[in-house]
Amino acid sequence: MLDLGWIDGKRRRPIVTGATKAEVVAKLRQLRGAQDKGVDIAAPPRTLAAWLDEWMTDIKALDGTRPSTLDRYRIAIDSHIKPGLGQIRLDKLRPRDVQLFLAARAEVVAPATVVKIHAVLRSALSDAERLDLIARNAAKAARSPSLAKPERRVLTVEEAKRLLTAAASNRLEGVLVVALTLGLRRGEILGLRWSDVDLDNRVLHVRQAVQRAGGSLRIVEPKTHRSRRVLPIPAVAVPAFERQRARQAAERLAAGPAWQDNGLVFASTLGTPMEPRNVNRRFELLRASADLDWLRMHDLRHACATFLIAHGVDHRTVMEVLGHSTIRLTMDTYTHVLDERLRAAAEAMDRALGSPS
Repeated sequence: MLDLGWIDGKRRRPIVTGATKAEVVAKLRQLRGAQDKGVDIAAPPRTLAAWLDEWMTDIKALDGTRPSTLDRYRIAIDSHIKPGLGQIRLDKLRPRDVQLFLAARAEVVAPATVVKIHAVLRSALSDAERLDLIARNAAKAARSPSLAKPERRVLTVEEAKRLLTAAASNRLEGVLVVALTLGLRRGEILGLRWSDVDLDNRVLHVRQAVQRAGGSLRIVEPKTHRSRRVLPIPAVAVPAFERQRARQAAERLAAGPAWQDNGLVFASTLGTPMEPRNVNRRFELLRASADLDWLRMHDLRHACATFLIAHGVDHRTVMEVLGHSTIRLTMDTYTHVLDERLRAAAEAMDRALGSPS
């Protein structure tokens, strides 16, 4: 028996049983070890499923996590973690339980999905550990599948010009121009307001984003604190903004009283936020007309960074343009372009000193 003292007016003495004296001693030692680590062993036992619900409601919903991220967490929890591990007591979950669960998931879903499920579980258990509900995070010791980094085609300057030519008379033109020249994310582009754009001084502020979450479109904060940024507008992008202003004025006139003024640069024909999925559908039609069926909307952001690095812009500046949270993310994402610049540097040295014959 372990004496925990008086708690809520009652003497708490958790009873440990076992088949042998050695087993009881081992269990008592484990309890004392957990208590020494700060675990509240007098707390009523809860299942992992109960903790995940509590975690989503009392922690993640209040810590500024983006609504779309909460939606993804809930899918991982309800569709995967709860059915596989939910009935296990939180304080009884072991690394082997997690490892076997991940191995079972890997047989029915893609490796990238297993990695995301593992990340959600690890995060939830990390908060349980922080709150002294468990002695260790069982998900940290488990391993999810390794992911091979996919090699994607990089948009060339000629292909980018072809795409913009195809979009010249399309109401999506400005969206593509901003993605290519400023590297904004789709949600950031759809969240731009005219008050964020100063064409006279050629400056743009990224202050909010449009995102679908919980079954509705929402205006949310940018992805990270570094995503809030001020960017100079390239001169090549200014005409696209001017055409968008004129296009929107015509749409406002056509809509009449039905127009809802949200101040958005890229709005629907009624002034409401554009549905991101509709933007993707329109983009798919445009890319097909430009014979670029492989191109994704997000590839335009990558193309922006590739063009900047290829023309000598340092990677820290590219990080600021893209709103990346760390320089490492920029380096890892655009290694292929940096490698090309390193090879060019070696060739420049050959030209300077002469290649060996």
